[in-house]
Amino acid sequence: MKTKAEPIHVVGGGLAGSEAAWQIAEAGLPVILHEMRPVRMTDAHKTEWLAELVCSNSFRSDDSELNAVGLIHHEMRRLGSLIMASADRNQVPAGSALAVDRDAFSGEISAKLESHPNVTLARGEIAGLPPAEWDSVILATGPLTSPALAEAIRSLTGEDSLAFFDAIAPIVHFESIDMDKAWFQSRYDKAGPGGTGADYINCPMDKAQYEAFVAALLAGEKTEFREWEGTPYFDGCLPIEVMAERGLETLRHGPMKPVGLTNPHNPTVKAHAIVQLRQDNKLGTLYNMVGFQTKLKYGAQAEILRMIPGLENAEFARLGGIHRNTYLNSPRHLDTRLRLKAMPRLRFAGQITGCEGYVESAAIGLVAGRLAAAERLGRDLAPPPAETALGALLNHITGGHIETIDGGPKSYQPMNVNFGLFPLMEAAPRDENGKRLKGKDKAQAKKRMITARAKAALSAWIETHGLVDHGPKNGAEGG
Repeated sequence: MKTKAEPIHVVGGGLAGSEAAWQIAEAGLPVILHEMRPVRMTDAHKTEWLAELVCSNSFRSDDSELNAVGLIHHEMRRLGSLIMASADRNQVPAGSALAVDRDAFSGEISAKLESHPNVTLARGEIAGLPPAEWDSVILATGPLTSPALAEAIRSLTGEDSLAFFDAIAPIVHFESIDMDKAWFQSRYDKAGPGGTGADYINCPMDKAQYEAFVAALLAGEKTEFREWEGTPYFDGCLPIEVMAERGLETLRHGPMKPVGLTNPHNPTVKAHAIVQLRQDNKLGTLYNMVGFQTKLKYGAQAEILRMIPGLENAEFARLGGIHRNTYLNSPRHLDTRLRLKAMPRLRFAGQITGCEGYVESAAIGLVAGRLAAAERLGRDLAPPPAETALGALLNHITGGHIETIDGGPKSYQPMNVNFGLFPLMEAAPRDENGKRLKGKDKAQAKKRMITARAKAALSAWIETHGLVDHGPKNGAEGG
């Protein structure tokens, strides 16, 4: 049996790996953090710093009362997150968002980890599976996992391949869909396995609306592939704007075909085209737009998608995209403590698990580090409660919200943290007179109820396990 003196190994020095290593070191355990840069560079990174920010410098909203991202900021601060502490100390003006000086941020994290007495930084690639004698390993290698390690993981999981390209359709919050224009119905009323015959939300378009929509798709600003990404288009998963380029009628003979559907709001008029949305989680709070993977830039994408009848006020849990990535089919292969079922000495953290975003990657690194440290110390640490942002994201990754078929997930795609991942509230929001709230007041009250419940659940979890509550570090939080 390994002793406390044996190190835990963390592979990958991005945000998730850096956070995991910090949590282990702060628990009083030795940790070896393996980072292949600068021995082997990636096509996206420019420096050898740990936790380098390769895209935006924003950690998004810092509002812990009305935003799920701000809530996960709050939870990470309370659990002593290195990433959040460094972000707070290196903040730059960004309104209600938390943005950082990227060089100062990564420089501080590198310095903190390199100077920690329990951390050893090892530069060099881990080619293939980690050695068998490493009994506790966290793999946090991100979407640019080295080919040798990716192939070793693929072989171990038995998958035909890891998912090397995201084919991501937008996901909409159900409550933001106008059901006075849209309706529930499956094509030809077919129930299908586990269905009812009314499993899709349908949004109808007349000819003028359809042609205006196609024109907007063609004119909308698109994100171009980097040279190293290649062009991963294949006919089974074409971006909608690529389909539109193939002819005016292509979409209405593809994902927007109107056949087998009758609009109960206007049953005598046949729609020219129909957009369908399919339930994306067990809770029924999120719906994905069927066949709507896209390379449209986010600003143009939201504007164009709101041209669809019923989606004029759509709130998106995630916008669409298609880009190179590497991530596990985590609900199938990871247990609730992020261990690989086929080889439990290996844990996974960060984007390779199927979470999107800087904050989410670091959050899962924090959870993985804490779980690995508790296991080494012989302590029983339950995963964060499902009512917390950390727990909701963890449940997404390990399958808590994924509908299953034959014991495995129907589908699994990367996701940012959002309120659609949280358990439903039992009580409806009401005003001081006991009347149910409506519209914007209802939405904001519901979010406050969710975040208040989350904060209480985190407090109880911290107390139950005898953890240190570091408290929020940003006085502006919640604003």
